[in-house]
This record gives sequence, structure tokens and C-alpha cells, in this order.
Amino acid sequence: MTVNSRDDFAQWAIERTKSILTDQGSDLASAARCGDDARLGEAANALGQAIIDALLESFDGLIDDDRD
Repeated sequence: MTVNSRDDFAQWAIERTKSILTDQGSDLASAARCGDDARLGEAANALGQAIIDALLESFDGLIDDDRD
């Protein structure tokens, strides 16, 4: 996706958030229901990493724009 405006960025953020919550959020909820602390920790870490990855992805997009 090419982000050319604030609206494009907002749409990207919404779609990225939906993806993260669908994948890692459901894994975290499942782990919480099971009561498995190790699995819960892994799922929480995966959720945190997905958020970090999304932030870095958006930051990298800003850096690429500055280089042009």
C-alpha cells in the first residue's frame, strides 16, 4: 500500500491493527482461557512484537519518503 495522505495512513493503521488483533489477539485470548502461563507469556510477547513491527514498518515508510 502506498501512503500519500493522512487518510491513507489512517486506513493502513486500521487494517494493520485489525490484522494484529485477529492473529495475535486471538492467540492471547486463547492462552488466557487455557490458563497456561508459558503460552500466555509467548502470546503476549508475540502481540508486543507485532506492534513493534508495525511501528517500525510505518517509521521505515517515513524514512523512505524523506530520502526521495
